[in-house]
Amino acid sequence: MAYRYDKPDNLVDLIEDSVKAYGEQPLFGTKNAQGQYEWITYREVGERIDNLRGGLAQAGVQEGDAVGIIANNRSEWAIVAFATYGLGARFIPMYENELEKIWKYIINDSGIKLLLVSSSEIYEKVLAFKDETPALEKVFAIDAQGEKTMGELERLGKANPVASIKPDPSHIAVLIYTSGTTGSPKGVLLSHGNFTTNVMAAKKLYPELGVDDRGLSILPWAHSFGQTAELYCFSHVGGSVGFMENVTTIAEDMGKIKPTFLIAVPKVFNKIYAGLWAKMNEAGGLAKTLFTMGVESGKRRRELAAEGKSCFMTDLKFKLADAIVFKKIRERFGGRLEGSISGSATMNVEISHFFSDIGVPVYDCYGLTETTPAVTMNCPTAHRPGTVGRAIDQVRVEIDKVLSEKGSDDGEIVVYGPNVMQGYHNNPEATQEVMTEDGGFRTGDRGRLDEDGYLYITGRIKEQYKLVNGKYVFPAALEEEMKLLPLVESVMVYGDGRDYNVALVVPDFEALEKYAKENGLPGDPKSLAENPDVQEMISNAIADGLKGKFGGYEIPRKFLFMPETFSSENGMLTQTMKLKRRNVLERYMPEIESLYGS
Repeated sequence: MAYRYDKPDNLVDLIEDSVKAYGEQPLFGTKNAQGQYEWITYREVGERIDNLRGGLAQAGVQEGDAVGIIANNRSEWAIVAFATYGLGARFIPMYENELEKIWKYIINDSGIKLLLVSSSEIYEKVLAFKDETPALEKVFAIDAQGEKTMGELERLGKANPVASIKPDPSHIAVLIYTSGTTGSPKGVLLSHGNFTTNVMAAKKLYPELGVDDRGLSILPWAHSFGQTAELYCFSHVGGSVGFMENVTTIAEDMGKIKPTFLIAVPKVFNKIYAGLWAKMNEAGGLAKTLFTMGVESGKRRRELAAEGKSCFMTDLKFKLADAIVFKKIRERFGGRLEGSISGSATMNVEISHFFSDIGVPVYDCYGLTETTPAVTMNCPTAHRPGTVGRAIDQVRVEIDKVLSEKGSDDGEIVVYGPNVMQGYHNNPEATQEVMTEDGGFRTGDRGRLDEDGYLYITGRIKEQYKLVNGKYVFPAALEEEMKLLPLVESVMVYGDGRDYNVALVVPDFEALEKYAKENGLPGDPKSLAENPDVQEMISNAIADGLKGKFGGYEIPRKFLFMPETFSSENGMLTQTMKLKRRNVLERYMPEIESLYGS
């Protein structure tokens, strides 16, 4: 099928057009040693892109070559990417916080010729295994001085300028390696047109975004969600992006950056919501009363509005809570936040409504690395909480029920559109497995469409399993609900081929600190995880929290309490914070078996 590619139809034109249009507007903000943000303009970024493009050419990079980067989000990340595109080369991003064996795998699989890394420390690590990566010719450090540095490449390129190549929309721009939740990472081939059509579709749904808008960069650009939504969308409309220092400074960074629009994941909002309730419960008194009144009156306003009604007293209560409590919450976000897009999982409806009530609506979207990423999106003019929105411009969603149970109203989500990847690098078998004969992409996710075209996500096909009673279980839905509970940090549900489900639970040790002090208990994670009273308290909270929302057969009967959180460092989570189920099972299967044997 032929798709429409509106201009700009490649990432080189996208940034060059913006540099011309918004030259003196700020683009990237970075926190300095004094804790203040320093901003560089579109013009300054454009000059550095031009210089680096010339430097990369002098270093031997040619059209079709692969250029890699190991770095967290920063202005240099974007400069390297756009300079690479301008040479018609492929860009391969990798996470700083990644296993060396994964770096080696990606470097070898993608054939990276030239690599830039964030620090001297990573530079030395790469040099130590360079003999195992025969295609890798040159390595340069960003935060360093001397010959093998990005700064030297830019100086070299300034003296030897090279005009940019304007790639065709079908030309490969990026290889993004999947997280590998169920196997080895696969290199997803994404074209310039894949990205630009996604950007243009988002712009149609959010036409109000422009030069006055600012985002806080939270999501990794090594993943397509952050890369497309933060980097390309904001730079296309003339907006600006400030980089968070780290996950612990998000609140502080928001206060300084004062974002107007946020690209995030449900976990961010879940944490904020849980934190607000914890703070109000601790404060008690008038503050809690007003907060509770605001939440309840907000809910009542929505119910009345759905019936075409209103109530003076309800509105008055809400306005009072808004003026005294909710206003302060908005100020914690910087005072300018107008909304947010959330992806990776569907927002809890209650939490979604709450943020809309306080004036910070969160719009769920859906997508995958293989769809660059957006497939469906909610937006201000078409928003249905509990769904992930309707298909974006030029994208078609079909529900394949071939493998669904008889009578089921859901099935596998199949996507058609200019956002669909070009395939998996060096892996035709895997490509053939997920691509239909007519160009559709089989997502591996289950979902259903309502009468208005809104998409509901119902599970992950590869993660679903059957209990002995023949009932299907979709563990992710259970896990997302359990993680909303105040004392649960992380969780994994298991029950494949068993009589019942069990759950591996990581308690929220921070939340348990107060409980431990009040009860004279040891506050270390191991002691808390092994404490029978803590275990009973969390088990009961989970059972109560799931009752009425899930079938009795779905609710876990037994629990394994973990003294160590799931993280990317210990291999239990991907870099995008998704469970690596296979890794968890391999590590904890003996303990899981003991739950069924007891």
